Amino acid sequence: MTLTNSNFDDIRDWDTQNFMHPWEGMEDQADYQRTFVEGGEGIYVTSESGEKFIDGPAGMWCVQVGYGRNEIANAMAKQAMEMAYVSPFSNSNSASAELAHEIAKRTPGDLNTVFFTTGGSTAVDSAIRFVQFRNNILGKPDKKVVISRQKAYHGSTYLSASLSGKERDKGWLDQAEKLTYFLPNVNPYVRADGQSVEEFLSEKVADLENAILEIGPDKVAAFIAEPILASGGVIVPPKGYHKRCLEVCRKYDVLYISDEVVTGFGRLGHWFASEGVYDIVPDIITCAKGLTSGYVPMGACMISDQLVADISGDASQGAVFSNGFTYSGHPVSAAAALANIEIFERDGILEHVRNVAPVFEERLFALADLPLVGDARGQGLMGCVECVAKTEGNQLEMDHEVGGMIDAHCQKMGLLLRPLINMCVFSPPLVIEEAQIHQMFDILGEGIKRTTDDLVKQGVKLA
Repeated sequence: MTLTNSNFDDIRDWDTQNFMHPWEGMEDQADYQRTFVEGGEGIYVTSESGEKFIDGPAGMWCVQVGYGRNEIANAMAKQAMEMAYVSPFSNSNSASAELAHEIAKRTPGDLNTVFFTTGGSTAVDSAIRFVQFRNNILGKPDKKVVISRQKAYHGSTYLSASLSGKERDKGWLDQAEKLTYFLPNVNPYVRADGQSVEEFLSEKVADLENAILEIGPDKVAAFIAEPILASGGVIVPPKGYHKRCLEVCRKYDVLYISDEVVTGFGRLGHWFASEGVYDIVPDIITCAKGLTSGYVPMGACMISDQLVADISGDASQGAVFSNGFTYSGHPVSAAAALANIEIFERDGILEHVRNVAPVFEERLFALADLPLVGDARGQGLMGCVECVAKTEGNQLEMDHEVGGMIDAHCQKMGLLLRPLINMCVFSPPLVIEEAQIHQMFDILGEGIKRTTDDLVKQGVKLA
């Protein structure tokens, strides 16, 4: 759909006046000039003026199978006509029951209990509430602290936001501060001068064990970790990190929650990265985003059968897990997810990601040679290029300016990025082909070079 000038001015006014967007800056709301995305096909999206862009972030890490998938739209329409909504509190529906079974078939270990939510934040929220609920039944009411990491992002509900370690998101909102303990940054890029990656790894694992001992194993309920810290800047922990952290958790009876809201459903070439990439079987996994390829909201947390068994039957004390949502297991969302899984299987999406990921990673890491680039990191089909220009003034303002300049240059050349201050983050639809990967990185590289030229003309020193 291409909007006409006669009606678009009104629509833009409605957007600035009536639609409060996520992470809305309050100082100059009315001045925002967002790009309107009105159409899409494959890995491309189309703006209100008909411009075509590669969707570098796949929406918000989520449009795995690409845009324009009639199979998903048709499955949703069919389900909506047959039965649009069923209350999950008192009834069930074949679509949601089948989806729970299909997810359980693909989870590692005994994570066969699927609790449906409305998205990633509510999946993490529900996981934490289950952990609290379980410990209360087991007579451990003080075992409630959840350990997380600096730069981690786990959601926007009160509980999940309290677990998030992105410091700039915490300035003006309240948090459940007594609930969470944050460990230092796990990004190898910020390790001390002269420190090897292996030494850094041991330090990060020791951070976890020392925190458990400092707080007290009788008070620490869980450790929550993203396989790759996505919104924190695609931070890839050192090899072996997750497995060693899981061993520490087992040693002290601390549950391990793997937040796979971003990495789940193919981003790293496996249904779930926990076992497929990192060789661990967590106690709980959360997912959302790729579950429906972003076509409709849905999330889930998958809980170990053993955790459920420990508080079931005679051990339950008659307890009810009084947590849930009007739209838990929504039939239309379930139908979309089932169609999404069918496309994954039919088109060999996971195999395709594993085949093209080496090309993606090679082009990504090569950008580290550019003068403006401090670090280029990523894995599978998710990457980040962190650019650094030094200033004697406000460094944060300079970082924002650099990220904005790169984003603007790339958009003019046909690539949408997700600028996170001075970091260019991208996670394209999983159906991207090799030629399109090269096109994406050609544009990104050129955008960085043009920004470099702009900065040099301004007399800015590169890092």
